[in-house]
Amino acid sequence: MSNIVTQKAELRGEALTKRDALSPEDRAQAAEAIAQRAFPVPFKPGTIVSGFMPLKSELNPIPLMRKLAEADAKLALPAIAGRGKPLIMRAYALGDELARGQWGIREPKPEAAEVAPDILLVPLAAFDRAGNRIGYGAGYYDMTIAALRARKAITIVGLAFAAQEIREVPATPRDEALDLVLTERETIDCRRL
Repeated sequence: MSNIVTQKAELRGEALTKRDALSPEDRAQAAEAIAQRAFPVPFKPGTIVSGFMPLKSELNPIPLMRKLAEADAKLALPAIAGRGKPLIMRAYALGDELARGQWGIREPKPEAAEVAPDILLVPLAAFDRAGNRIGYGAGYYDMTIAALRARKAITIVGLAFAAQEIREVPATPRDEALDLVLTERETIDCRRL
């Protein structure tokens, strides 16, 4: 297990270096390219889509979230509940005032309603075509995805730059796989049909 942790740390560092090397213009164009494509998951008005507020050089999901909201999706954002706990998804509308959470992450205020999303947009450091992802090492999204999947059917969509793709992520049984990955170049369907 410690060997996998070491491998993931090395792969995370390499992928983040590639992501950080992208220009702000390339990052903005990638976010718009993803938003302009047809969303690969059919949804009805009122479907809850939880996104995230981008940190550092992460792909910005806001253009996609705006498009989904215009198609009558209800939005949500994660809030950190504490170390070792799944994230809490709280209702969010574009323009809502946000609080500063742990690590300065912008999140809905505690009075925002807790919701169970139907579609979860997930940030990541690296991914492979089997749907395995490397996050930032704390396991928040793996815990959250497992908890949500135990409650209901949910589609997990990773958002990344094509440069973050690696050949193979060393996965463990605790790691939750993505259903799809959206990059500026393509939609990758990782579901094992």
